[in-house]
Parts: sequence; C-alpha cells; structure tokens
Amino acid sequence: MNRWIKSLQQTHLIKSIVYFIIGVVTYPGLVWINKLKITGTENIKNLPKKNVLFVSNHQTYFADVITFLHIFCAVKWRRENKLGFPFYLLNPFTRVYFVAAAETMKSTWLSRFFKWGGAITVKRTWRPEGKEVRRGLETGDTRNISKALENNWVITFPQGTTKPFAPGRKGTAFIIKHEKPIVVPVVINGFWRAFDKKGLKFKKKGSLLTVHFKEPLKFAEEESIDAILEKIMDAIEQSKKFMHKGKDQPITVLDKPKKN
Repeated sequence: MNRWIKSLQQTHLIKSIVYFIIGVVTYPGLVWINKLKITGTENIKNLPKKNVLFVSNHQTYFADVITFLHIFCAVKWRRENKLGFPFYLLNPFTRVYFVAAAETMKSTWLSRFFKWGGAITVKRTWRPEGKEVRRGLETGDTRNISKALENNWVITFPQGTTKPFAPGRKGTAFIIKHEKPIVVPVVINGFWRAFDKKGLKFKKKGSLLTVHFKEPLKFAEEESIDAILEKIMDAIEQSKKFMHKGKDQPITVLDKPKKN
C-alpha cells in the first residue's frame, strides 16, 4: 500500500492538482500583499529537465519552496523574471522535488497535503525542543535525493535550518561530488520579514521578497567534499565573509534597506 501511495504521489496529475491548489492560495501573498522581485531566470530557462540541483539559503519552512515552484512554472510558460497572472498553474512544471524535514511535513494537514507535491523528507538538523544538532544527511536520505535527480530538478537547503549563517551539511556536497548534477545557487531574502517561521502566516505585509538565480557552479573533478561545500556556501551567501552584511539575515544587492 505504501509503495502504491508513493507511486501515486509522483504522478503528474496528482502533483498538478497540489500545485494548482497551493499556487492559487499563495499567489496573492507573494504578489499582491507583498512584492516579489525575481532575477536570473535566464540562468534556468534552458536547463535540462533532469539532474539539476538548486541550492539555496533558507528563511521559512514553506514559503521559500512554494515561491520556487511558482517561478519554475512561470519559466515553463516563457515568463522571464516575473510571474504575471498565474495561468501557468493550469499546466505547471511538476518535475521538481524539494528536500524537507520529515517532522515539518507531518506537522499540519497543509504540510501533509503539500508533501504530495514532491517532498523528499529527511531528518532535521535540530531536535524538537530547539537544540541544534549538526549532522549530515543520512545514507538513505542521500540515496533518495540522488534517485530524484535522475529524472527531475531538486531543491535543497544545504544548511538544513532557517537559522542564518548556519554551517552547511556535507551530504549536499557528497551528492554533487558523486551525481555531478548541474548546480544552480539561489539567494533569497525578505521571507523572514514577511512571514512567520513556517511561512504560512503574514508577519509584515508589504515586504520585498527577492529571489536571485545565479549561474550554475563549476566544480573540478578532483575537488574535495570540503571545497565543494565551501563553494556552495559562498554562492548562497551564507559563509562567514557575508555575515557583516546583516545582523539577522544576509542582505544582497537586491534587498538593501531603504533610508527614511
């Protein structure tokens, strides 16, 4: 039964229904209630439909991923750096999976529903009571991500937490080393300001949400796991050298505070 349910979750029809419902509900919050600024979609519009890994910093449990799905669907409809009216939800791009904490995807009925949209569940990097536990992806988690890459795009958050400037997990670098996917770094900002930690409730309306897709990273064959991870953390602007840009969150050139 579990295998049948898992196969059903992977079908285009089921994922399209999930994307449509989630998309219709979340579109106003991204575009009307807040302001979404997208840059760099020229770096993703001609990508192959498989073996592409998006690595990003993380600010909320759900709003980040949902925004990526909106953008990917819009790009499929030849939109560049904008969503426009969400006609794209009628025929969404569904060859996408996203890495999420297993506990998070079980927390509410909405998260359990969203899991049908392509979640690859992994063990989170911290205990429920909030104590940080630094650990890499487990073997089974790494295997599931590698399998998803065979025919899809995968979104992952190397830090495994919404805490800014937290260290990255070597499991992500291990996947890149052995699967050799196209690796697209993404830098987001403003989500922490606009939404609560889960990304389901508004915290400050009228916020600027920025999503910047950078050019794919290049790695040498002999590059070590540590070197790969360091390059990733630099690309998503979460390494130590970016800490001076903001006390609580990184500030990219796309989201600098305005002077009153």
